[in-house]
Amino acid sequence: MNTLKRHLSVANVLSVVAIFIALSATAVAATKLTTGQVKAVNIANEAITNPKLKNLGVTSSKIANGTIVTGKLKGGAVTAGKLGKEAVTGAKIKKKAVGTAALAPESVTPAKLSSALYTPLVKNVSYVGIETAFNESEEKTTIASCPAGKQAIGGGVRVNGTLKDIAVTGTQPFFNGSVRSGWEGFARDVDPGSGNGPWSLTVFAVCAEL
Repeated sequence: MNTLKRHLSVANVLSVVAIFIALSATAVAATKLTTGQVKAVNIANEAITNPKLKNLGVTSSKIANGTIVTGKLKGGAVTAGKLGKEAVTGAKIKKKAVGTAALAPESVTPAKLSSALYTPLVKNVSYVGIETAFNESEEKTTIASCPAGKQAIGGGVRVNGTLKDIAVTGTQPFFNGSVRSGWEGFARDVDPGSGNGPWSLTVFAVCAEL
């Protein structure tokens, strides 16, 4: 101990302190991480939390395909402004997902409807009329038939002559199987003994290609 005290001086103490500081600095420098030194396997589960992520640190290129599923989206997070142009296609819309209430007023115009929905109803329209004999028969009926390739989309009847006791008793499409091939009408004299006089029945059909 006496020998140590004889060699202990201010210079010796300062030298030891300097060496200690130098060694400490070297140790700290040795703990600094270089680029790419920390691998994914070195990161503990749940070590990187939201507060530790830099703003805009996670970009699209860093997100694996199929990793963001519906259950991970916040309610109302995906707004119209965040959807890319033409991103929502017909194949991505669930059947019956777009109801009447979801349509803006006047958003579905004739120009946006398939011609198959309405054009055939007014394609090559023609009108056909046929009249029965003009006499005093008590009942009369006839059919206005559409031209070949057309079907009746409407029709009507008209009584001609003295109309005092004549009543139309029916007017309807005439079916040939499942095809509306024309229009038929019925009328009768409800008081034959009153001397109503001669009369006739005309039936009209509105026909078109369907």
